[in-house]
Amino acid sequence: MASSKRSCQKIFIASLLFISVSLTFLVFSFHPKPDHPEFDDHSETVAHHHKKPLSIDTPKSWFDDLIERKIFSKRIRIGFVNVDDNVKHAYDHLRGQVETVNVNFRPVSGELKWEDFFPEWIDEDARWHEPSCPEVPMPRLEDYRDLDVIVARVPCGNGTEKQGIRDLLRLQVNLVVANLAVVNGLTKGGDDRTVSVIFIGSCGPMQEIFRCDDLMTHLGEYWLYKPELRRLRRMVQMPVGSCLIAPYHKQTGNQENQEYKMAEYSTTRKLNDNELYPQRVAYVTVLHSSEAYVCGAITLAQSIIQSKSTYDLVLLHDSKLTPRSVNGLRDAGWKTKKIQPIRSPFARKDSYNEWNYSKLRLWQLTDYDKLIFIDADLIILKNMDIFFAYPQLSASPNDKVLFNSGIMVIEPSKCLFEDMMSKTNKLRSYNGGDQGFLNEVFTWWHRLPVNLNYLKIFFNEEENPDHQMKNGTYTIHFLGLKPWACYKDYDCNWDMENRNKFASDSAHKRWWNVYDTMPKKLQEFCGLTKHMDARIKKWRGIAQKANLSNGHWKISAKDPRQYHLIQ
Repeated sequence: MASSKRSCQKIFIASLLFISVSLTFLVFSFHPKPDHPEFDDHSETVAHHHKKPLSIDTPKSWFDDLIERKIFSKRIRIGFVNVDDNVKHAYDHLRGQVETVNVNFRPVSGELKWEDFFPEWIDEDARWHEPSCPEVPMPRLEDYRDLDVIVARVPCGNGTEKQGIRDLLRLQVNLVVANLAVVNGLTKGGDDRTVSVIFIGSCGPMQEIFRCDDLMTHLGEYWLYKPELRRLRRMVQMPVGSCLIAPYHKQTGNQENQEYKMAEYSTTRKLNDNELYPQRVAYVTVLHSSEAYVCGAITLAQSIIQSKSTYDLVLLHDSKLTPRSVNGLRDAGWKTKKIQPIRSPFARKDSYNEWNYSKLRLWQLTDYDKLIFIDADLIILKNMDIFFAYPQLSASPNDKVLFNSGIMVIEPSKCLFEDMMSKTNKLRSYNGGDQGFLNEVFTWWHRLPVNLNYLKIFFNEEENPDHQMKNGTYTIHFLGLKPWACYKDYDCNWDMENRNKFASDSAHKRWWNVYDTMPKKLQEFCGLTKHMDARIKKWRGIAQKANLSNGHWKISAKDPRQYHLIQ
């Protein structure tokens, strides 16, 4: 027991230097959080223990005792970020043992809004102008070297329990702390220093930047982190918002060489300043509630394999899939994992998105360091392994500050899953589903190129009346009626005026090209039911009667599936 205590002291001596952390040593005598099974219904509940906040006015603390016993062998240097005088004065009696420095930086302009950093559109190809981001001032980092501890007070913004926090000063404080930690901890020679970070504030730091996996302890309004600095550096290298595309996609010089370098980066962490160890990565999708997307998931897997990716394909599914479908998905290339579904608390009963929160189970796949999630109504047109280089959370834009969750780069984490589960009834989803919820959890996200999640939707009828597919896209995201729910040679979105914008013969053909290369035993999962065939015929008749101008209802469909309907 004595040996264990001495070991704990050594760990904390390196990181404790703020009076509030004087009680940190005691935290480890508390009962740890329960370790929930990864794919178990009980993992939907999270226990929360509210502890009394630490007092910075404690006249005699365990920290003082360590000082008096000269446990620390050298002077400790602490940097204060956005901290008031009351906290600073708490160190006056420690002069000689502790050196403190105020980190000065200019606050972000009060005229800027969160929306300024997350524009709906940017010129990703820089054909007309180079996109840029508004300024978020940083301190002169070279003026704040040799910091052992960084203490910061984090503003909570004006968010409510029903929405995520979108506050620029909060983002700025988090980025200032992250940059200070990186420049003080990382060295060119690889002999990195330990830098601890202490946040003060009821809402804590931004989990998009400081991961709960790096949290040493949390007492009241005090949060102690020992961040993984090389991962943290990846975050500070990101643009401050979606006002710029994330840097590892931006093409410079020879494209083939550039893509090779990005692919190399995505899968390996070199032993030099860039990387440390091989990353475990996988493509993943989720099926729940019904078998309606089994055909889509099979085709998605085949398209990834056809792109010559060799990474794992993982599919999460609930009990609604039959053993036959599960076997078919495995034959297509998926490693299947059964999950308990998670109900969307703000969705209507029996609605299409009632069980969409099942997507949160992705964060329980901790056998992997990073995942690219892809909805089952997409196909891959060219290899996209390079995007494993992006950090969590990276996605394509949807509407101003919001991203589309159809393709996301995420980093699994048990504690983050538990944190999200604790917020499912608090954060309101604007659409009742996972996309709305995740946009409130990850308010700070990184822009993937639109071509990575190319939505099959067409608005400009004058410029593109035939709805021709754009060239050079990585994927097609099939909005509207899905290709397997129509005839092989007929996109039935043309038959409904309210779905015309989702119709495209060229995109439809690309999906069926993947189907044609699949083994026959996999094609059997994409058959037409009597109900599907009846719906197609019904709406073709309505289109003919209305004499729709696109004239697609005149096409004589030859899809052989219509003559071999399935149950």
